[in-house]
Amino acid sequence: MDSPTWAELSAAERSAVDGLIQRDHRLAAVARLREAFRAEIRPGLHEALDVVAERYRELGGRFERRPTPPLDLAALTEQVEALPGGAVAIEALWDGDSDGWCVDLIALTDAPVAEHRLATVRHGGDLRLFNGAIPPWPEAREAETVGRALAERFGVPFHFAGPDEPDIDAPRWRTTS
Repeated sequence: MDSPTWAELSAAERSAVDGLIQRDHRLAAVARLREAFRAEIRPGLHEALDVVAERYRELGGRFERRPTPPLDLAALTEQVEALPGGAVAIEALWDGDSDGWCVDLIALTDAPVAEHRLATVRHGGDLRLFNGAIPPWPEAREAETVGRALAERFGVPFHFAGPDEPDIDAPRWRTTS
């Protein structure tokens, strides 16, 4: 790695940062890297993020990408029951961040008109694209299966436009109903 910031770290600090990355604790790795320096020479947040991102790339698949735990229909049912006004639909939406794609399971209400995130389903980062592990997208299958069951339980529609591939511009339930 060519980063002068990384080169300035002691072997012990490098090992500690890499250990956090291998456990997929990105923010903790950024914090550890920054805290290893005295305040007057501490790298900025963007620089630290860049160094940690480069370490992720160098470590490749040698870190644990923790999938979200399986969705719990009973717990999700309790969440929906606690919503003001009750749900009018359950929707699954693609979302993504620097780690890759995920699916949010949302309850929609009309009184008041709102969206309530019930859960986020992630089954790994986008490194899966390069090693041929996806498609199919297991997070989409899980969100669709549990989302449909939840919608049936409350007698409301379930909507997931585009479960076959990530699409953040897919039509929403409120615009199609």
